Amino acid sequence: MTTIFDELLRAFRDYLVGRDAAPVRDFIGDMAWTMPERTLEANTLSCLRHLPRAAELAPPAEQELAGLLAGGAEMLHWGQTYTAADFGQHFIDNYGWVELFGTRGHFRNETVAAGFLILGPGVVYPDHHHVAEEIYIPLTGGAEWRMGDGDFRVRRGGEIIHHASNVNHAMRTGDEPLLALYLWRGGDLAQKSTIGAAGTQGAL
Repeated sequence: MTTIFDELLRAFRDYLVGRDAAPVRDFIGDMAWTMPERTLEANTLSCLRHLPRAAELAPPAEQELAGLLAGGAEMLHWGQTYTAADFGQHFIDNYGWVELFGTRGHFRNETVAAGFLILGPGVVYPDHHHVAEEIYIPLTGGAEWRMGDGDFRVRRGGEIIHHASNVNHAMRTGDEPLLALYLWRGGDLAQKSTIGAAGTQGAL
């Protein structure tokens, strides 16, 4: 029987294959899409209330993946790294991630981790960096992203954002939520990131 996990993995694969861009091809070129499953209990978060709106905002090419995620979100094991003591209650109420596959995900993969990040409106995800090389693809447009010492700039839905190892990056949302998929590889796939100049430790 096909499950929401199977459907998400299929849609995730099809979406990435359809991107046909060099950074994505490099990440997934020799990856095996048949992965052992891991049993995880469903865990919901307050930020999931933004998923229906995010699915509405997704451009046509991103709608299937965003819609599947929104429809099955309550069956997935969503996580948070931070607490209100780190970035405030507003951040915690509007932030979450789910790993579809990787060392902690619904499917086991020891070389690549991938999943989804959601940020509600009016959220700043502060500068952070990590050893893992990373690709983000926003499934909704309008959020602002910063890399290295550059300025924040708006990224459109479907744009490929590539962070090399240990490059600082940050995101902030305006009046609408951000939903993005991510890919990680290199080093410990569950490694904690360094947040800001103070070196506070946290993970994706």
